[in-house]
Amino acid sequence: MVRGAVVRGAITRLISGAGAVAVAALLTIGAAPPAHAAPKPAAKPTSVQIAGKDIDGTLIVEPSDGARLFDTLLAEVSWMATATPQTTAPKADKLGPKYTLTVMQKTAPTAVYELYPLAAGGPRAHRPSKQPVISKTTVDGWFYGRLSMSETLRVSGVPLTAKPDVVGGGIGGGIGQDLDRGELDPVAGMNSFLGQMRRLLLLNGAVLAVIVFGLAGIAFLIRRKV
Repeated sequence: MVRGAVVRGAITRLISGAGAVAVAALLTIGAAPPAHAAPKPAAKPTSVQIAGKDIDGTLIVEPSDGARLFDTLLAEVSWMATATPQTTAPKADKLGPKYTLTVMQKTAPTAVYELYPLAAGGPRAHRPSKQPVISKTTVDGWFYGRLSMSETLRVSGVPLTAKPDVVGGGIGGGIGQDLDRGELDPVAGMNSFLGQMRRLLLLNGAVLAVIVFGLAGIAFLIRRKV
């Protein structure tokens, strides 16, 4: 009987100890802070609206108009979201026409920028302090625009004069990869190149002829004296 009582006491203590461990584990789990879910990536803009005095209504550029065109247009302004202003406000009479670009997320505007592709001294861009999405870090700022600004706006539908010399280059670069074949005329470009080469060869030939006749004249004079 004594031995049975000892065994029962040991079993009771073991069960009690296991219960205490289980309760402690539950309390620990309950006190632990919940795991933080990974932040969702910011939604990509769905369109860019362009407004200006020489634009009838508002131009709307969407990815369906061409992924590269949309991304290039968005790249003209998206870098200014957190950038530090680079310059002071130019004089109003030096800015030229203004085009306001509004970045949209479905039907909600998320950012507004003002572009001046024909400003004196090169393109300029302005980030107004008043933005659709309020941010304490957003301040009014002026920036030097990308050299490709004018051509990017033109391909997007803005009535600007073509500048093919910056289509494949400039700070923005790459816009020419999504242009239609009609945007550039390779035949006209080759004809212009051949015309310039022809003029250069004729000029070099004329210079060479003058040198040859000059040397011949000098040789004739020397021979007569001798």
